[in-house]
Amino acid sequence: MSRLPAIAPEYPDQAELIVRRLTKAADLAHDEIELLRSLSEAPERVPAGTELIGEGDRLHEAKLLLAGWACRQRYLSDGRRQIFDFILPGDIYGLCLRPQAVALCTAVTLTRATISNASVLSDAIVNHADGYPGLTSASLMSASTDEAYLLNQMVRIGRQTAYERVAHLILELYHRLAIVGLAADNYMPLPLTQEMIADALGLSIVHLNRTLQQLRRDGLVEVRGGGARLLDPGKLRTIADFRAPHVTTRRLENNGVRLHAVAT
Repeated sequence: MSRLPAIAPEYPDQAELIVRRLTKAADLAHDEIELLRSLSEAPERVPAGTELIGEGDRLHEAKLLLAGWACRQRYLSDGRRQIFDFILPGDIYGLCLRPQAVALCTAVTLTRATISNASVLSDAIVNHADGYPGLTSASLMSASTDEAYLLNQMVRIGRQTAYERVAHLILELYHRLAIVGLAADNYMPLPLTQEMIADALGLSIVHLNRTLQQLRRDGLVEVRGGGARLLDPGKLRTIADFRAPHVTTRRLENNGVRLHAVAT
């Protein structure tokens, strides 16, 4: 059996990840795109296990994950961990439009990562929204999509079987990575340990391992060597009842532009 490729084809430049992600959400002007590209300047490289945000920390400075994977998580007093969602390359974290917002959980890197300051983006959409209508719209749509992913997580853990959970999570990660060009031809990088995946799905490592083996035997997905290949995406979507979050906006002209975002 051939070895899975190390990375997806035509791996994009780090600076383009956030551009690709937000241009999928809204039409951006040239100056808005240039602002996003500037976010990759002066990057900081951090090791795996670095705390990016602590639960209860004030959310006053947005950051951009340029490379590597991170997650939002919470530990129980006995050491059990629940991963709520994954932060992927091209994702903004620490950006919240609630006044005097604090983090509701901890964010930590799962692999070596590269991050950069994105405070210029938060300043643009919070303090100068009229001058950056595209970025403001895209950021609202992005927040709505994040909410949809959280709802997916609730359904996975609350109602789906282990088999369905694993299939659904893999499809969701593939969808998110494909948006920014990091997944293609049914292959995606998956630099997660089985423990990390199990902690995201509320499964034991033994149960997860057996489920992954069954998915491979059924000719649906192969997870190996830091990557995953979807062997039968159509059947996988049917089993997982997977539907990519669809976010729409409606612009209303009334003393300026008002934005209404809906996730379905």
